[in-house]
Amino acid sequence: MKNFKKQFPLLEQYTYLDTAASGLLSETLLEFRQDHDLDFLIGGSIFREKRDSLFLKVRKSVGDLFGCAPNLVALTPNFSYGFNLLMEAIDRSKKVLLLQNDYPSVNWAVESRGFKVCYAEIDENLENNIAEAVSRENPDFFVFSLVQYINGIKIDPGFLLKLKQQNPDLLLFADGTQYCGTEKFDFEASALDVLGASAYKWLNAGYGNGFFLFKEHMQEKIAPAGLELKELQGKNKPHKGSFIGKFEPGHLDTLNFGSLKTAIDLIKQIGIEQIEDRIRELTFLARAKLSEKGLLEPAAVKRELHSSIFNIKGDEKLFQKLRSNKIICSQRGEGIRVSFHYFNSEEDLENLLRQLK
Repeated sequence: MKNFKKQFPLLEQYTYLDTAASGLLSETLLEFRQDHDLDFLIGGSIFREKRDSLFLKVRKSVGDLFGCAPNLVALTPNFSYGFNLLMEAIDRSKKVLLLQNDYPSVNWAVESRGFKVCYAEIDENLENNIAEAVSRENPDFFVFSLVQYINGIKIDPGFLLKLKQQNPDLLLFADGTQYCGTEKFDFEASALDVLGASAYKWLNAGYGNGFFLFKEHMQEKIAPAGLELKELQGKNKPHKGSFIGKFEPGHLDTLNFGSLKTAIDLIKQIGIEQIEDRIRELTFLARAKLSEKGLLEPAAVKRELHSSIFNIKGDEKLFQKLRSNKIICSQRGEGIRVSFHYFNSEEDLENLLRQLK
């Protein structure tokens, strides 16, 4: 992994523990963007004539990485845009289960539309809380983040499979923005019916690109009739009004979605299994050492599964101390959020621990 740290020059100046807020720009991505804009500069509309073939390659790259057929991959500028389009397609009389204090872009898109809403609490008993809420409330949809943005609590995918088996009519819509790019994932084999994500965090793809993955049966389950916005035809959208076309209104940006493909190509070069192993190692070390210092909330300590995002006890004074010592992190909830990606190291963790004394 050390060779790949050179892809991110910022790491030479800072201890970067803030991927949960924003991923980094890689040398590879910068090179692609410079070449792209030069080609556009000298080619104009001739350059844009190749756009459809690029978008086909992007959908295939996303589908290959996450286990989804390319014709069921929608390219969106970000998660929130695609998710709001999705919720516009849902009958308002349906009941939706949410997690209390989940990411605002998830909960607000549901709450603001007048759905019947029920909640499950996020704590060390998250899966039990969800199972009880499903049994008690009998919702039509469960909408949630795979990894919580404030404290890094991660839902057990095995639990989701069991939940789906026991409740086959319950539709599962997930936000994977804090998850996608951290470990190997097979969407088709998962319990999820829809997975959406912005790609500017753990995929390090820059801003302005994201995607939604759909199971085949979702074409019959949702019907965004009011979203007849795009007539673009092609290999993955064979006719006017195609399902994926409804989530891709207007022109797509070759710079942003080309950036997504370039970022995925880098992930494939490194190896998603290697990335997963590295993040798991750092997560184990960080949780053990931060817990030893009494800096983590009980839920982060007691749960068997956890992401590489941690919320440590600390105030504005500590936050400013970390920033002044070139440790980049974020204030979230009632503490300070730190997050570890594959380009981080044990030295980064030790540097953080020294400043926390």
